[in-house]
Amino acid sequence: MFAEILIKFARKGIILSPEAYNIIKNSENPINLSSDIILKLKSGNYPKDIVPVDLKTLETIEGISLNIKSANKIMKQAPQDKQKTIEKKQTPQEKTEIKKPKTIEKKQTPQEDIKVKNPAYAIEHVVKIEDTAVSEDAISKYKRNLTESKVNFDKFKVLKDTSNKSYTSGEIGNLIEYFQNRYKKLSGILSKRPELRTWQKINEITDNQTDLNLIVMITEIRTTKNGHYLIEVEDETGSIPILVSKDNDELIRATKNLMKDEVIGIIAQKRQGNELAICQNIIDPGVPRMPRKEVDFATVFTSDIHIGSVTFLEEAFVKFTRWLNGDFGNEQQREMANNVKYMIVGGDIVDGIGVYPNQDKELAIKDITAQYDEAARLLGDIRSDIKIIITPGNHDASRVAEPQPAVPEKYAKSLYQLNNAEFLSNPSIVSLDGLEVLIYHGRGIDDMVMGSNDFSHERNDLVMKEFLNKRHLAPLYGERTPLASELEDHLVIDRVPDVLHTGHVHINTYKNYKGIHCINSGTFQTQTEFQKIYNIVPTPAEVPIIDVGGNYKQLKFID
Repeated sequence: MFAEILIKFARKGIILSPEAYNIIKNSENPINLSSDIILKLKSGNYPKDIVPVDLKTLETIEGISLNIKSANKIMKQAPQDKQKTIEKKQTPQEKTEIKKPKTIEKKQTPQEDIKVKNPAYAIEHVVKIEDTAVSEDAISKYKRNLTESKVNFDKFKVLKDTSNKSYTSGEIGNLIEYFQNRYKKLSGILSKRPELRTWQKINEITDNQTDLNLIVMITEIRTTKNGHYLIEVEDETGSIPILVSKDNDELIRATKNLMKDEVIGIIAQKRQGNELAICQNIIDPGVPRMPRKEVDFATVFTSDIHIGSVTFLEEAFVKFTRWLNGDFGNEQQREMANNVKYMIVGGDIVDGIGVYPNQDKELAIKDITAQYDEAARLLGDIRSDIKIIITPGNHDASRVAEPQPAVPEKYAKSLYQLNNAEFLSNPSIVSLDGLEVLIYHGRGIDDMVMGSNDFSHERNDLVMKEFLNKRHLAPLYGERTPLASELEDHLVIDRVPDVLHTGHVHINTYKNYKGIHCINSGTFQTQTEFQKIYNIVPTPAEVPIIDVGGNYKQLKFID
């Protein structure tokens, strides 16, 4: 056991002083205390490379003071005999105390915003479940691959997977077809809006016509010297300038959230003989209100696990997998885990190699295949009757440009050996027994945040709402989100989902918008040096779940 303690700390780059080692070794539960210390160190304000730990360091770590006092008492009882240890005898009826995951439940209202709790977000109506003991007899013995799953997944369907549908040569002709396809898809959606049923092409506008109903793509947005906005728009027949008056506050607010390359509806007025049109209304493609779908199973949403990074919270992730297996939490929480039928991993399952400058200094595993091997080991502990759906992110060994095909098997052979894992593209759409989920890693969030002062990484739920209104996951071409010039624009939201699941920004948020669950699943990684530069404060080890009945909940596996 003592060798196991040293190995646990060494793998995380933590060096124990003899004093600290003796305190841990002589505590009531050395393994649990070691795990708690590692979690505290790796999620706190400590150096991320090599962490020297002595007695003084232990005393400053919040939340483990009782364990330290107990260990100190033992040390004082036998100051001269370093070989002597005192073991606590357990009676047959004694139960092992296991810390629970914290459960957060949110009652849904149609357009309810999440309130800020700096630095992350608190979901209203927090329900704290009392600690309880789990007896050894209650701990399940099964892990996936030990027994074949008997759960029926016949109702699971892949509705969209672009992994084998990448057709592009990179020539300028492909780019033209890409934008033509985007316009065709979105104009088809917009033409169903009541305000645009009589829309027309730009080349159909006559000199004496005054009322215009257009479906157009934005090519440029700028302000005039008088403070008005001038929007240059086009369709496949021509272009026209649209003026948004600075005196129309509602239109100005709408214009500030517009982006180049998005497709919108415009209702405008034009004076006879004048080419310039004055905007009266801006119409997004939008989404209809979706009916509530009640389900008889639960789905957990994860992303940005970042296995292979020194800041990966392995201990918290293991608590999560133990909870899925029914080995962690109180009776109510274990019952919730027993209902889980699907687990979604929305990208960045590993930390990757060479993703950002000096990343190698923050890697515990510096080989991409070895990272996926470790991912297979951790996911391999999850019970066999949960289908695991895995899509790539920008840290994975897939191409960078979106849409990203599924993680290649040649880098992740061990993951592909998991017999209930499904590998799909980014983005992709699945039907979980009728519950349609759009899975998108979320790089398009970066462009939305950079392009408008109304958006932030912390409030990425508002960005997801905007994705739905624009019916596109990354409307701005040629910015931070690399987009492949495919013959089809696969990032158009042409199918309205029941759930929009994103990740990437490492910050949990939730919004129910017109009946659609907008979920960002956060991360299992603490703050990296790269994130510090941009002041991104993650919300690690918080796992969203859509439970039986279609209710949203959130579980926290770290203090």
